[in-house]
Amino acid sequence: MRRSDLLIIVPAYNEAEGIRGVLTDIRRSIPDADIVVVNDGSTDATAFEAAAAGAAVISLSCNLGIGGAVQTGYRYAAEQGYRYAAQMDGDGQHLPGEMGRMRLALAHGGADMVVGSRFLERRGFQSSHARRMGIALLAGLLTRLLGRRVTDPTSGFRLCGPAAIALFASDYPTDYPEVEALVQLDNEGLRCAEVPVVMRERLTGKSSISAFKPVYYMCKVTLAVLIAKTRKKKWSVRYEA
Repeated sequence: MRRSDLLIIVPAYNEAEGIRGVLTDIRRSIPDADIVVVNDGSTDATAFEAAAAGAAVISLSCNLGIGGAVQTGYRYAAEQGYRYAAQMDGDGQHLPGEMGRMRLALAHGGADMVVGSRFLERRGFQSSHARRMGIALLAGLLTRLLGRRVTDPTSGFRLCGPAAIALFASDYPTDYPEVEALVQLDNEGLRCAEVPVVMRERLTGKSSISAFKPVYYMCKVTLAVLIAKTRKKKWSVRYEA
């Protein structure tokens, strides 16, 4: 049952070790928010630990990947009538205390989605050198394609308003969702803004991009972005402003 206008969506795959701490941190820093954990086909006790911590839990029957898990969260947000929905990783990388500046930016900046960028002020954990190089290349590509500055296109720390929730509930990228979603918003005429945030190194789990995959990942995500940019507007979902 909805108690707040803000829903925190936490996609989680095999995060049983640390999910309670992540949820406790969110509750402490954002006490007025509701939380839903999308258990993405975990093989450990992620769902049990999340429920024990007091979060609503949606358990998927199989592992859909981050795109499918996040869209499930947005569908839940739309169905339950939330006005705002935020994404936060289940590995503890995102600091809930940074949500305040994101909420201010969404409320007063005229954007439909706000992305927390670790590279605007370059404070906190900045990722490995190789990944920073890849992120910089993607940021440069998106800056040219979208006609505005993009600094942290792979950030999964995001806050959406009503129009973005409705869009993502209806249609959300699956392969490289964080990057492609920025193009999707632009294609639909919706606005995205970045605000500086501090992030920390993941507390538990490991990245899905292993040491031998970055070049392959960069080639595929670049192709996916270019294809996404050529798609014509097709979204017709209505939402309440």
